[in-house]
Amino acid sequence: MGRRAERAVVENLLTKAQVGRSGYLVVRGQAGIGKTALLEHTQDSAERLEFRVTGCCGVESETQFAFAGLHQLCATMLDRADILPDPQRLALGVALGLRHGEVPDRFLVGLATLNLLAEVAEDRPLLCLIDDAQWLDEASAQVLAFVARRLAAERIVLVFAIREPAAEDDVFAFAPEMRLTGLDDTDSRILLDDGIHSPLDAHVRDRIVAEARGNPLALLELPHGAQTTELAGGFELPDVLSVPRRIEDSFRRRSAGLSADTQSLMLLGAAEPTGDAALLWRAAEILGTLPVAAALAEASGLMEIDVGVRFRHPLVRSAVYRAASPAQRRRAHRALAEATDPQIDPDRRAWHGAQAVFGTNEDAAAGLERTAAHTRARGGVAAAAAFLERAMELTPDSDSRATRALEAAHSKHDAGASEAAERLMDVAAAGPLDDLQRARLGLLRARAAFHVTQGSDVPRKLLDAAETLAPLDAALSRETYLHALEAAMIIGGAGAVTGVRDAAEAARAAPAAPGPPRPADLLLDGLVATFTQGYAAGVPALRDALKVFVDRGFGGEDLGDMGSRRWLWLATRIAGGTFDSQRGRVLAFRNVQLAREAGALATLPGALVALSVIHVFTGEIPQAIELAAEEAEISRVTGAVPLRYAQLVVAAWRGRETDAAYLSDARLETSSSARQGAESTTVHYSLSVLNNGLGNYPLALDAATRAYTPVGLWNSAVGLPELVEAAVRTGQPGQAAAALEELDARARASGTDWGLGLLARSRALTSVGVSAEDDYREAIHRLEACGMGAYLARTHLVYGEWLRREGKRQAARAELRLAHELLSDMGAEAFAERAARELRATGEHPRRRSVQSTNVLTDHELQISRLVATGATSREVGAQLFLSPRTIEAHLRNIFRKLGISSRRQL
Repeated sequence: MGRRAERAVVENLLTKAQVGRSGYLVVRGQAGIGKTALLEHTQDSAERLEFRVTGCCGVESETQFAFAGLHQLCATMLDRADILPDPQRLALGVALGLRHGEVPDRFLVGLATLNLLAEVAEDRPLLCLIDDAQWLDEASAQVLAFVARRLAAERIVLVFAIREPAAEDDVFAFAPEMRLTGLDDTDSRILLDDGIHSPLDAHVRDRIVAEARGNPLALLELPHGAQTTELAGGFELPDVLSVPRRIEDSFRRRSAGLSADTQSLMLLGAAEPTGDAALLWRAAEILGTLPVAAALAEASGLMEIDVGVRFRHPLVRSAVYRAASPAQRRRAHRALAEATDPQIDPDRRAWHGAQAVFGTNEDAAAGLERTAAHTRARGGVAAAAAFLERAMELTPDSDSRATRALEAAHSKHDAGASEAAERLMDVAAAGPLDDLQRARLGLLRARAAFHVTQGSDVPRKLLDAAETLAPLDAALSRETYLHALEAAMIIGGAGAVTGVRDAAEAARAAPAAPGPPRPADLLLDGLVATFTQGYAAGVPALRDALKVFVDRGFGGEDLGDMGSRRWLWLATRIAGGTFDSQRGRVLAFRNVQLAREAGALATLPGALVALSVIHVFTGEIPQAIELAAEEAEISRVTGAVPLRYAQLVVAAWRGRETDAAYLSDARLETSSSARQGAESTTVHYSLSVLNNGLGNYPLALDAATRAYTPVGLWNSAVGLPELVEAAVRTGQPGQAAAALEELDARARASGTDWGLGLLARSRALTSVGVSAEDDYREAIHRLEACGMGAYLARTHLVYGEWLRREGKRQAARAELRLAHELLSDMGAEAFAERAARELRATGEHPRRRSVQSTNVLTDHELQISRLVATGATSREVGAQLFLSPRTIEAHLRNIFRKLGISSRRQL
């Protein structure tokens, strides 16, 4: 009643899905406002349109069971899971407890769910209804939110009903929403008259309508809790309670009038949210509850029992449970624990057993601890943390209590619940803890500070933890020292309590590796040598570490925990900092490949950033743009903090006016002390490239000077050539010479064509006569050999500029023409225009480069086009980009239309 506009919205969603446009919607409102009724109408409409309909319902007491909601949603579709890519099929099976395997990445479970739903929707459109989504377990809620964000052309509709007020950490806050308000007075009176079959005078009707405030469930249920005499002559409800509380009180009063056996049976149903009727009967038999109680419960209209157990409304369940005394609840949970098969469902048995405890109980705590381990193995980190926290509360022994508090704190931190983790760390700190546990506590506090604040004191905290761990766990101590160095490199800034050099000095005290050095052991030793003894002293060790990373092939077992994917991004940056273009490319490509294959969306953005920057340097700027766009999209759908490094570097080398504005904004954002460090130096490096391209050399010099730090690796390595060029162009020979001297030391230490090529180019800029020409030719030869196409094109540019100034017009034209062609093709527009200006100065007017057809495509469409053009199928492209095959087909239709083609062969 009174929901015409709302019905139109959901019916529009269904209509769009029929023609290949997926959608999602969140319906919000207080309890009883009609959310479920709207979902039921949506289901009826969908079935008339021949949709397949599935769904699930969140239950308040189920929130600690990881993936319970997802299992409910997907249970009838799992026969189609065989079509999923192997990593996705395994991840979904492990998450739902159907298979054994490594802990799955939650985003990989989301991808598997998306593709499972998409596969089912191939037959006919699919509607997924999720009622009481505020009570979904956290793992299911995160997966379904991820699925909603990735929907495109799969013919899927997701509708979530969420009770208000919304939680602070509402994972569905991003979604378009519909807020249900109360019915107007006219509809309220009609609904009330339909539901009440006893005399009701106008005064009483008006009073009920006023008190119900348009809430449909209140209009239907509140009169049932009143006496007939009240209805006839003066119905009144207290204003102090909210409408949902009034409804719940009404349900409570109705259930209180039932027999003790009936109330006991209903309490069992309220305490066991799975709705398993067989389990209910077994528990009832344990309590001695008579079967007639079921008939009385159904006769009350509050509860139904057939193959499953259902309550009239979730408020009935909560009313029954809250009306029971603590002793009655414990008795019900004890019976349910006894009735639950320990072989089939040990976790639920342990959970019920824990709810049955009065005070503390070691057996119950140990059971929950085992349950937490099972849950974590399935990827339910938040649920595992909740079980561990409850286990800690039930633990009678103070030593075990502190140990479990520490483990619970680790799980809360991993689940992103920083405040809860901090509270549990305080409990653990009260002890008693042994030395290793206390050291692990210090490490956890430092890691939590790094993730939450990235404050300047974080490296110092990590170093303190590493020092404490040294005599207790050498491997973990070394890993912590490496983390401290990484943190110092990322956070940096003039105000940092512990800079990179200080961190490296402290890390010299790291214990020796307990076994054969792993890749990250070598990485740690190389960084310590670099930042304490100088670049030349450290590079050989860093190159040895990179060689081991590459040679071991990233098989996981060979690399070990410390040398695994956790450090690949750092290794890739170090490759750039040592001018190791070959290993840098291999590391970047393999890192992306491994992350894609594993569906590791948490680590893929960092891998994409590194590969995107490599593509910029090799002159493949369109591919770099696509990868940077993919990183931004993945960060958006996963809720991660965007990694802007690639976008900054891409913007600098493209050199458009809009890119200049973007970089200027980034400079302002990172000017505060809170955002100093790697991102700030990347901004300044990017501004130096941008302004060198635009010919704004004083601005380029200022930015390059800010980007350079004596202890820096990546930004300093690629920033020094920018500093030399800007200093030469602004007539600052002293600054140019100092930068050239530092570049000379680094390039010779690296011994690579990339480093030596940049050195020769920079030396040529500061030289005159024959020596300058020899240096330019050497630079071109070396940069061509190592495949650094962007630097090669820019070298042709500066060589052509030098030739023109030397009066060698014909030779200058050849170099500038080549530079203009290369720079235009790769999309380095500012540098291309600089080459064009120089060409015009020689008397030649460069041909206007025709607009490439790819310019009409979006970055995302370009990436799809490039993959399809290699012969990949829509399913293969979808698997790589984490999209459904139908969505890839929809993109292809747009691509064909824009390019004026009609087939993959033409593409």
